[in-house]
Amino acid sequence: MTKLDITDHPTYTLQRGQQPLLISIPHLGTLLPDEVRMQLLPEADALCDTDWHLDHLYDFALDLGVSVLGAKVSRYAIDLNRPATGESLYPGQATTGLCPTQTFRGDPLYAPGHEPDAAEVQRRLDTYWRPYHQALQAELDRLRALHGQVLLWEAHSIASVLPLLFDGKLPDFNFGTAEGRSCAPPLINAVLAQLPTNGTLTHVHNGRFKGGHITRHYGQPSQGVHAIQLEMCQSLYMEEAAPFAYRPDLALQVQPLLKNLISTAITQIRLTPSGA
Repeated sequence: MTKLDITDHPTYTLQRGQQPLLISIPHLGTLLPDEVRMQLLPEADALCDTDWHLDHLYDFALDLGVSVLGAKVSRYAIDLNRPATGESLYPGQATTGLCPTQTFRGDPLYAPGHEPDAAEVQRRLDTYWRPYHQALQAELDRLRALHGQVLLWEAHSIASVLPLLFDGKLPDFNFGTAEGRSCAPPLINAVLAQLPTNGTLTHVHNGRFKGGHITRHYGQPSQGVHAIQLEMCQSLYMEEAAPFAYRPDLALQVQPLLKNLISTAITQIRLTPSGA
């Protein structure tokens, strides 16, 4: 097993590898700091919109020597995958904001009139949001200095059925590259080519989820940084109802494919010309 350098920060954990790839998991966090928890309704404690267990699902990254950055603080405190300015990533579509005031199911997180004000939003930006992004940028810079090109793999998961956000059931694998702007075509095409074609899994590229703020902001192929977001249906590896149990029997079926996707991406990023 590869031994990695690990930073354990109050708001994130970063394990540093030597491959030209960084896995970012900004919605992994389950920590609600006391100063945030006291503002929220008790129902928030269920943390139902967490990207549960992705650190376990991607635990093969250690053996591959891949860097992994995972958030500790819940998205209910602040969403690390939203721009600091708070504008919507999907204008005209239902979504949650920088400091969410409702869940993906439309349930309120705050009593009326008790939503965070501008000063509280700024405090959360400074305390929770900025450290994650500083670590993300620093690790991308380090890996790009080593290899010339680096791929940021944005790992996400979501309940497969959420009527507030989309109609019907979401495809199993939802890849986003900001309509092709965040990643060189040969790189994302090599990844997509590894997906099964026998109908066992469904996938879409730049469908309902095209990549959040991290994908759109950091994915700059001309600067040597490519970004791919993968939003997976949680039904592939866990129970989607509380207490959101991990299902090793299901996870073992999808992990080999994930590992192959990451390995393929590593191979392809090494072949990607500078500035592609």
